[in-house]
Amino acid sequence: MRSFRDRHEEVWWALEVDMGPYGPERARRAVVATTDPKELPEKATWYLVSNLPHPDYSELAAESELAPAPLSEIVRLYGLRMWVEQSYKQVKHVLGWSDYQVRSDIAIRRHWQLVCCAFSLCWWAYGHLPTDEPAETEGTTPPAASAAERGEKDAQSMLLAGGLENGERVVGAVDHAKSILEGVLQDAPTSGAKSAA
Repeated sequence: MRSFRDRHEEVWWALEVDMGPYGPERARRAVVATTDPKELPEKATWYLVSNLPHPDYSELAAESELAPAPLSEIVRLYGLRMWVEQSYKQVKHVLGWSDYQVRSDIAIRRHWQLVCCAFSLCWWAYGHLPTDEPAETEGTTPPAASAAERGEKDAQSMLLAGGLENGERVVGAVDHAKSILEGVLQDAPTSGAKSAA
């Protein structure tokens, strides 16, 4: 029985191959997992090879640095791989992780940092989608007063993340993202790149 994040469950069948170089008592285990053992549908059948030792063979488990895993654990672990692949595709294609060619080393690093920031912002925004529950408003810091009113430096140069007192949530830097970015642009160098490469 496979449990999914949306709380639905599916019945999957798994078989461990005991033939040739594969088997529960060998260093490599071959596993076939499917939703339909008769038809073996192409998109719902996995053919896996694992180096996780079988729990029933203690001598192999003692030699391995990896924890022993039953058949169900191998299928569960491989199921998590889909989330990694999907997230990588989104970061690479939608957010532009791979669009760094023909840039200098420092430009590539900056590009990747911007992609990571974009991914973090998307992740944060997804977690704050509207729900049926009332919005949480206490603990958010209102935008700072103008510099002239406070008699201090320019407000944009002093603006930092707010909302730390909320505890478990991310510090409220996103509440002031526009002001923070304006401060970054204000201090950015005006000269262009020395070369295209």
